[in-house]
Amino acid sequence: MDFTVFDLLMDVGMISVLLIIGTFMRRHFEWFRNLLIPAPITAGLLGLIFGPEVLGWMPFSGALGDYSTVLIAVVFASMPYSMTFASKDASKAKNMWAFSTSMFLGQWGLFILLGLLLFAPVFGTPEWFGMMLPVGFVGGFGTAAAVGGAFGDMGADAAMSLGFTSATVGTLAAIIGGIIFANWGIRTGRTSTLPEKLPWELRSGHIEDEDKQPSIGRATTNPSSIEPLALHAGFIVVTVMFAYIGQQIIGHFFPEVSVPLFALAFVVGIGGKVFLHVIKRPKYLDQQTVKSISGASTDFMIAFGIASIKPDAVADYLVPLLILFLLGIAYCCVFFFVFAPLFFGDQWLERGIFGWGWATAAVATGIALLKIVDPDLKSGTMNEYGIAYVGFAPFEIGMNIVAPIAVIAGFTWGIGGIATVFAIAVILFAAFRGWFPKRTGRRPGKASAHQGPYTKQL
Repeated sequence: MDFTVFDLLMDVGMISVLLIIGTFMRRHFEWFRNLLIPAPITAGLLGLIFGPEVLGWMPFSGALGDYSTVLIAVVFASMPYSMTFASKDASKAKNMWAFSTSMFLGQWGLFILLGLLLFAPVFGTPEWFGMMLPVGFVGGFGTAAAVGGAFGDMGADAAMSLGFTSATVGTLAAIIGGIIFANWGIRTGRTSTLPEKLPWELRSGHIEDEDKQPSIGRATTNPSSIEPLALHAGFIVVTVMFAYIGQQIIGHFFPEVSVPLFALAFVVGIGGKVFLHVIKRPKYLDQQTVKSISGASTDFMIAFGIASIKPDAVADYLVPLLILFLLGIAYCCVFFFVFAPLFFGDQWLERGIFGWGWATAAVATGIALLKIVDPDLKSGTMNEYGIAYVGFAPFEIGMNIVAPIAVIAGFTWGIGGIATVFAIAVILFAAFRGWFPKRTGRRPGKASAHQGPYTKQL
């Protein structure tokens, strides 16, 4: 049967029902609150179980796996319109930059090489298999959709399922491991705060106090002309449309070249940002509104992506996947227990907890874990990361775009080797420049006999 607009309505409607259920479960069930399970992950898992791949109770269309490709293009198209290209005092965040960059590039480079040196010869996996660890862990669901879609275009249909499986495992590892590490830090006095419990708004995901409910954006147009949300959504959709047209033109004249849609969407988005500056309307689009649209796209992308996982594809790689995940968790543990104290000295725990969260899942997960040991965000971790991200963003965005293109072009060894060497170089540079603070041996807090709710859980 041909795909119709009503198939789209049913797919979006059913996944929306599951998102609402996931939100309800986070709000009303203690287990979901304690583990901070995001509603899109719950929705995706329910969609996978009840969808055509398992029980077949929810009649999703055959286009279920294609939505993530379009939605990640929306996310990348939104980035230029919501980014600020100004930096502040970078010297305050040089250690956070070095820590983040070395961890990020090291995870990409090392596991790309492991895929070539270990998994391919031992298990007969494709040369891109090792990349699925950073794609799902430090990359997250967005990168899983981006890279999986790019590989799918060249016939590697299993990549999307493996990427979303990796992102799901990484998120669970981030939450469970982060709570364990946070309790350990609190009990042993490695943090200066001993919070009784996380704020209700964070645990439940629901902001009940109207005074605390933030705005999701500002209106930049009068509704008598055009509804502001329609303008912002229209700008982003047009950006993705031009990116798709560009992809088709490239494919027509250069059939052997495959450029991912999300990469072109980012490039066209930069063009759109420049265009707004040229016509002297740089604030024509509100950054927060664009971020809200991007965030909504991300939630639907996660739900659709997990729901579209093909269990058969995952089962074919079950043993190497388990080994890959164990090695990935071990890598993140090394950065938490070894490199975080090295880069941050006595005040390492808060920054290490945050780093663990986004190294295995996403920045949002890192912030949630940070609030366990630093509920008022007084450690300065987020300020440092915000400044450091100006210098780190090119590596993150660049790797998401370049990595799949490198594999398609047969440059997998090269991208793995370059990333690994650069990660080591950043660590050595920080050491030679004397960035590592001296350890005094004193702990910012002191151990307490009191155990908070997360200690009791575990």
